Amino acid sequence: MEGLKFLVVRHLDVEGSDLGSFVVAADAVGAGVGEVVLVATGSSARQTEATQDRPCDAVVMAIVDTWEVGGEEKFRK
Repeated sequence: MEGLKFLVVRHLDVEGSDLGSFVVAADAVGAGVGEVVLVATGSSARQTEATQDRPCDAVVMAIVDTWEVGGEEKFRK
C-alpha cells in the first residue's frame, strides 16, 4: 500500500456523536484531521483510482460538506 496515507476514522451516529468505534482507512481524497468523511468497506473499497487492485478493505471516499437528517441540518463544514 505504498504511497497511501492511512487515517483512523471514528464512527458517528446520525447526531454526530462519537460511537466509540473506529476503522483504519486508506485516504483517497486528501482528508485532514477533524473532517467528517464517508468510508467504503469491503470490495467497494477497491473501486477508487488510489486503491484499484490493491489489498484495501476500507477507504475514505468523500469529505462531507453538509449533513442533513430528516430535513434538519446536523453538520456544516
